[in-house]
Amino acid sequence: MYSYVQNELQRVVAESFAVDTSRTSIFGHSMGGHGALVLALRNPGHYKSVSAFAPICHPSTSNWGRKQFAEYLGSNESTWAAYDATELVKRYDGPMLPVLVDQGDADQFYSSKQLQPSHLVIATESSKRPVQLDSRMQPGYDHSYYFIQSFMKEHIAFHAKHLWL
Repeated sequence: MYSYVQNELQRVVAESFAVDTSRTSIFGHSMGGHGALVLALRNPGHYKSVSAFAPICHPSTSNWGRKQFAEYLGSNESTWAAYDATELVKRYDGPMLPVLVDQGDADQFYSSKQLQPSHLVIATESSKRPVQLDSRMQPGYDHSYYFIQSFMKEHIAFHAKHLWL
């Protein structure tokens, strides 16, 4: 999925539509939100901004994330850091990266400690890397598409600002 989104999909979009490929941003929801964070952090300067709705932020330390990493990346945990947003933010060495993360406080995956947005906040603040994180807790929202719909306009405005639209 990484190479598809990072390479193939972007090539198809550039070939099919009149887009300025120097102005790219990315966002996602849940594991897709984590994927968006990973893509932006692993490709410094490629994305002008990244946002995520209820992303799994530190999969190498959550039960669900550990299960997925073992299945897709193998049992050697030392390889997992290259695909873990919280670990990647600690070593990010690129231009300033604006990041917006929204999390609902009624999200069952948040309350079961699978998403761990506080880990991303702590890693960002303590690492002093060029990452500008705006992490927002949204009262009463769960993991549903209603949550995404409720804040999508703000995420689009966030990206438009950083893409100079």
